[in-house]
Amino acid sequence: MAGPVIKNAEVALETPTVAPSVHDHAEMSTNDLKARTLRGGFAKVCAQAVSFVLRIGSLMILARLLGPGDFGIVGMVTVVTGVFGLFKDAGLGMVTVQRPTISEEQLSTLFWVNLAVGLVLGLLTVAVSPLLVAFYHEPRLLGVTIALASGFVFNAAGVQHSALLQRQMRFTALSIIEIASLTLSVGVALSLAVTGYRYWSLVGMSLTLPASATVCFWLTSRWVPGRPGRNAGIRSMMQFGGAVTLNSLIVYVAYNIDKVLLGRLLGAETLGIYGRAYQLINIPTENLNSAVGGVAVSALSRLQNDPRRFRGYFLKGYSLVLALTIPVTIACAMFASDIIVVLLGPKWGASIGIFRRLAPTILAFALINPLAWLLFSSGRVARSMKMAIVIAPVVILGYVVGLPYGPEGVALGYSVAMSLLTVPMIAWATHSTPISLRSVLGAVRAPFLSAIVSTIPSAGVYVACSHLSPLVRLLSSGTVLLLAYLIMLLFVTGQKQFYAELLRDLQGSPKRD
Repeated sequence: MAGPVIKNAEVALETPTVAPSVHDHAEMSTNDLKARTLRGGFAKVCAQAVSFVLRIGSLMILARLLGPGDFGIVGMVTVVTGVFGLFKDAGLGMVTVQRPTISEEQLSTLFWVNLAVGLVLGLLTVAVSPLLVAFYHEPRLLGVTIALASGFVFNAAGVQHSALLQRQMRFTALSIIEIASLTLSVGVALSLAVTGYRYWSLVGMSLTLPASATVCFWLTSRWVPGRPGRNAGIRSMMQFGGAVTLNSLIVYVAYNIDKVLLGRLLGAETLGIYGRAYQLINIPTENLNSAVGGVAVSALSRLQNDPRRFRGYFLKGYSLVLALTIPVTIACAMFASDIIVVLLGPKWGASIGIFRRLAPTILAFALINPLAWLLFSSGRVARSMKMAIVIAPVVILGYVVGLPYGPEGVALGYSVAMSLLTVPMIAWATHSTPISLRSVLGAVRAPFLSAIVSTIPSAGVYVACSHLSPLVRLLSSGTVLLLAYLIMLLFVTGQKQFYAELLRDLQGSPKRD
């Protein structure tokens, strides 16, 4: 879980009184904020549904066109350069979204800071490329690392434009940009893979996505940065952004050192197998958090001084994410072998055990990650830093204990560590906030109970269809799981009214963006 961090205070940063201020959070009525939030959330969910199809589809095709070693080559680079990627926006995108008031001069200054950071990171990536070659004993990494370095500049140039669109709650526009850039990047990857460029097709995909998205952010926002100001009053913003970045760095290391260990000790082939299982099982949760998270932080940032509405908005969003994530996680654990065979192909059979053992980790992420909305939007960032410092060594210990047993042991150690951390982290994050531990656990009860009960009929169908093809068996048992889950959730646990009201609010939302 990543959240913003500042020095020695669990309160929001002081808002500077810098003028002129032209990018204020507009005052909204309850209905207007609800309408914008629901409309933005609906747009993001639709976009993530399309994104899910594109990502799964591209993964299915690329898994058949490329080998585990091709994924492992790129994975060796991205797991390390990903550390640099945490600094690509220096946490300043979240500053732009979270601040109640920000001036034109401040926004322009933040843009140039972001661009400078991107250039420095690109140069650092080029500089470390020989070290990666030596560390992994893999000469092909030199060209891949140098090529991927340009991605930092592409990302940096679009940080403030993207944040400005999010600040204005223009989530429909952001969703369109996300789908357009992802579609283009997938097209580039498939074209290169078909023509025999192997791992370079993954590099092309990684570069096309940020480059095309940044161009769209500029065209859509129509904001042109001015000259940076020496007295723009961004010191507290830089502190906030630096704290966000430092917190993200700790979490990133904790959640990715497993790939470094596997790549270094067991090679590209093993890392490729582990990485595909990890990527595949993470896609649903990542998509859901991406869909709801940006909208939630924007809405909750406007409600920092209204605890009642803050609590209501947070719990509704949290309940929705859990209701969508828990059945997917259960399905991954139950139908791991068929999912791998259908989506990746028979040659990826070694990833089945890894995939199944990672399922509890994804459930833990679903429970913990949304707490970042609370920490980001309310400024309780010192607490987030402390939580990250506690999470990191526990998770790394899980990897180390499991490493002698190979990638499956690492996956199991990861899941055990995250499972042990879940409830304590929820209690810590919600302490002395408008959200109580009891209310969070209450939000978990209905979807979790519904998912557990729905496994019974779906398991029966799975056994009955054991003689059929993996695709038919997966579709049949998955459909029964979904239907049983919906019946339990809506009617037995009494959640029908909640979702009916959500649907009515969405249908009653204004159509303008």
